[in-house]
Amino acid sequence: MAGVNSVFSFKVMAAITVAVLWAHLAALQASPMALRPSQAEPAPRAFITRSIEPVAPQMAAPAGAHTAATVAPPPRQPAQPSAGRSAPPPASGRAPAATPMPPPLEAVSRQAQDAAAQAPPDASADQLALAPGAPPPPRDSTLAAAADKLPGSVHLKYQVLANKFPYRLNADLLWQQTGDQYAARLEISAFGQARVQTSRGQITPQGLAPLRFSDKFRSEVAAHFNRAQGKVTFSANTPDVALLAGAQDRLSVLVQLAAMFASAPQSYPRGSTITIQTIGPRAADLWRFTVGEPEALALPGGPQATLKLLRNPREAFDQKVELWLAPALDYLPARIRITESNGDYVDQQWLVTEPQT
Repeated sequence: MAGVNSVFSFKVMAAITVAVLWAHLAALQASPMALRPSQAEPAPRAFITRSIEPVAPQMAAPAGAHTAATVAPPPRQPAQPSAGRSAPPPASGRAPAATPMPPPLEAVSRQAQDAAAQAPPDASADQLALAPGAPPPPRDSTLAAAADKLPGSVHLKYQVLANKFPYRLNADLLWQQTGDQYAARLEISAFGQARVQTSRGQITPQGLAPLRFSDKFRSEVAAHFNRAQGKVTFSANTPDVALLAGAQDRLSVLVQLAAMFASAPQSYPRGSTITIQTIGPRAADLWRFTVGEPEALALPGGPQATLKLLRNPREAFDQKVELWLAPALDYLPARIRITESNGDYVDQQWLVTEPQT
């Protein structure tokens, strides 16, 4: 009987161990790094550094600005001759040449419409922008927002809570800058399992210009920023997307926002919005954050004065993303909370800061 009980106990412990490991993997998959793209995104636009509602009256486009198409008004028609009279022949004796008419409005975008019709049903707006015949989106240009006050090299540690799991995960954000180059690394781990995102690129007067972004969980997938060709390519063999001005990846965007607020916090009053093309490991998305109120947070590492940014869901199954930027952390996030449409959440909270050289 003792032997039977021992075998039974062993099987129970093995089942519990397997269940815990699967829970760990699921928690890492649902970590704050697992931001899903929106279900349906509008056509990509140039990087919008700030917009305040209500929208100001539209201003004339600056010289050299890209426009998809310009349609000239049709020429005035000559007066018709009175009944019973014929128009006098031209001096040369030849019939007058027909005046070329501009194409109708529908024909101006026919190529882009044909490209959209030929694209797969789930093609993103960025993919359509690269389709043959479609007008190219604006490429890199000087951004209106200052982002020259980047955080110093630092190592931030976080505690990560999830309502579905009764234990805490660990998160580490490493940020390093050397001259005109940067490297960032975010790792979330538990019980020997880890998910790691990395971003590297260049530092410009407008902030970060990523060159490569990777996401590794079991295997690695990466996005490559090809600025010479104005596009992003993916190792997962998903379609290329157009690279818009000011584009970031899912890790560099956190540091870029910090630099923007550190450089000109007065430029982002409550209710203003920031829209950034954000590149994931397989596709692009448009992230739009609304600036909220200052909030004082009680965090595992102690109290922090913060400014909250909110990305509300626009579709039924979109994620709600909340960021709390802390001036004491050079506006890097002291807290990141992601809430799914069913109410499940993952909450990353600042624990300690360690300097880096």
